Amino acid sequence: MVPVGEMPRHIMLQADRYMTNQVVPGTRVTIVGIYLIYQSKQRNATGINTVAIRNPYLKILGIQTDVDSQRGGLTFTDEEEEEFLKLSRLPNLYDLFYKSIAPSIYGNDDIKKAITCLLMGGSKKILPDGMRLRGDINVLLLGDPGTAKSQLLKFVEKISPISVYTSGKGSSAAGLTASVQRDSQTRDFYLEGGAMVLADGGVVCIDEFDKMRDEDRVAIHEAMEQQTISIAKAGITTILNSRTSVLAAANPIFGRYDEMKSPGENIDFQTTILSRFDMIFIVKDDHNAARDMSIAQHVMNVHTGNTNNQEDQEVATEEHVEEAIRLFNASTMDAVDQGVSSGGVVGNSEMAQEIKKVEQELRRRLPIDGCYKISLE
Repeated sequence: MVPVGEMPRHIMLQADRYMTNQVVPGTRVTIVGIYLIYQSKQRNATGINTVAIRNPYLKILGIQTDVDSQRGGLTFTDEEEEEFLKLSRLPNLYDLFYKSIAPSIYGNDDIKKAITCLLMGGSKKILPDGMRLRGDINVLLLGDPGTAKSQLLKFVEKISPISVYTSGKGSSAAGLTASVQRDSQTRDFYLEGGAMVLADGGVVCIDEFDKMRDEDRVAIHEAMEQQTISIAKAGITTILNSRTSVLAAANPIFGRYDEMKSPGENIDFQTTILSRFDMIFIVKDDHNAARDMSIAQHVMNVHTGNTNNQEDQEVATEEHVEEAIRLFNASTMDAVDQGVSSGGVVGNSEMAQEIKKVEQELRRRLPIDGCYKISLE
């Protein structure tokens, strides 16, 4: 619940007698306590005299850790509970849920169904011998750029009560699992939970999953399968909970999915990480005129159906559309043509036209997959 751009705030808690050793780092707790102050040392680590400074702390009177049953401490009114009961009786509940996932994104029904299952989660099982089987579902979206993978991740991050969104390049192993910090005053080491620990009981969305370094990606193997993070650093040996679902998005090796190569050649991940994902979707940007038309129609409906601040919106006329098309032709389409009309053998556009004519003539005269006999004398 840290505001955007703010650093997380800390406050010292003091536990004594039977309150000690009740919780491990990463556990979400509700604390009841007394707000007190104490006088810090006369001189801190930087050598500044702090004689008049009082530091606040919380003297703990009670700890409540039954957050599991409340799913992040959420409480519902009687009206909301009644509405949930009505929803549960609907026969088409599954369809209702998946159609509510990112409705502004066209198609991708199976992906939306998988995300619905990921948000609801399965049921974890604890066997008689104490072994835990995870119930959380991990999903990997792998495919072409521009197929709204990141938008789906952003949507999940917004609607999930507990969620952490991170990008692959800016995520290190310590940032995802846990890092060891040192207290500036007592010089003691303490643990700082990473993204997988903070999202305990929720979802971790990892974008640009293929851009992560291998050594950083290996750090989340244990978190995805065993749902724990084992730490042995600076004399601290402990196990943290990370009961999270992982929703990751990645691009293939070549940037786009290469149809001429097998899925194994397109996916640049080790088998160990792929086995942790329960569902892997390959999202392709199919070159289909009918599908592109329906997507364009859907986008138009999304824009025209926006009723908020309708009176303030400058209305699009034919001149606006023509100007937009002209700018697109002058920028993107011109850049595409540059490759044909410059560089190498092709010196100018006239030469390019000649080469195209020769190519067309060759195609006309020589059938595709034709067999020719060449005699070498």
